Amino acid sequence: MTEPSTETGSFPVIKKNSDIVVGIDGSKGSCCALAWAMQEASLTGQYVNAVYGWTYSWDMGPEPEDEAGWDAIRERITKKLYSWAQIANEGINFDMSKLKLTSVRSSGSAALLRIGQESDQIVVGRRSLNPVARWFFGSVSSSIAEHSHVPVTVVRVRNYQENAVTENIHHALSDDLESEPTASRPIVVGIDGSECSLRALAFAAHAARIEKRPLKVLYCWQIKTLDTDPAQGIPSEEEAQSIAESKVSQWIEKAEIPSDVLVRAHAFHILPGKGMVSASEDAERVVIGSRGLSGFDARLLGSVSQYVLENAKSTVTIVH
Repeated sequence: MTEPSTETGSFPVIKKNSDIVVGIDGSKGSCCALAWAMQEASLTGQYVNAVYGWTYSWDMGPEPEDEAGWDAIRERITKKLYSWAQIANEGINFDMSKLKLTSVRSSGSAALLRIGQESDQIVVGRRSLNPVARWFFGSVSSSIAEHSHVPVTVVRVRNYQENAVTENIHHALSDDLESEPTASRPIVVGIDGSECSLRALAFAAHAARIEKRPLKVLYCWQIKTLDTDPAQGIPSEEEAQSIAESKVSQWIEKAEIPSDVLVRAHAFHILPGKGMVSASEDAERVVIGSRGLSGFDARLLGSVSQYVLENAKSTVTIVH
């Protein structure tokens, strides 16, 4: 195994790149996030930059009084990061020479937002908080998704190596031997016609093509979101459903999704957040655009992306 490059100390110079930046801290969630990023990069050929934001604490011993002491701490951190990377890479066909380990003396969220601002996407693990604590204190993943200008993927804790094996078994036992193997669990993207949701659609289509997964496009509609002609009166539910299906077809056509991506469009009369959370139960990943409310207003009044992020049963990508 080739040892990855490592940076420690102050923030590195930011350059435009297509790296996948992932936050790690040794927790199960962050190891799953790193494994997910490695698995994704093994398909795309991208580099993975694993970022560890740290602050000095009592369990690190007396605070160093000279540069040699700080160098010793950085060396300990480097070894720790490398051990986490080796654990995450178990069973994944990822080229470790494409892994960069970056440690920054800063909070984890600040480090990720600063280093990831020019990346392809930021990846973090999802930590469990009870609903009350989540409402009062929020979460690191929600904060990063809210403030990032690039897509943020929040990985649900699961055994990705085991998942890959079960999918291989599924392919091996498939009766449709003439078609190109496609993973069984789809990528689901929620759209509503807004520019942000169309960016989410483009992102999801690219991911589906790379991962050879079917793409399911979901439009969760309400009568007030259909923009029907008031002069025609309120449409019946059947008429509204037909209008919604026509809209989602037009949006997909506008997106010009590659022909080798298997696309299925769906329109359901349901609140967007509830619809996406329901779809997440059978999805490998859900992708949704983020717009409108943020911060305290989002927690108080509601935000679709935040609701999906906190309640989805699968990995979630938020696209800005």
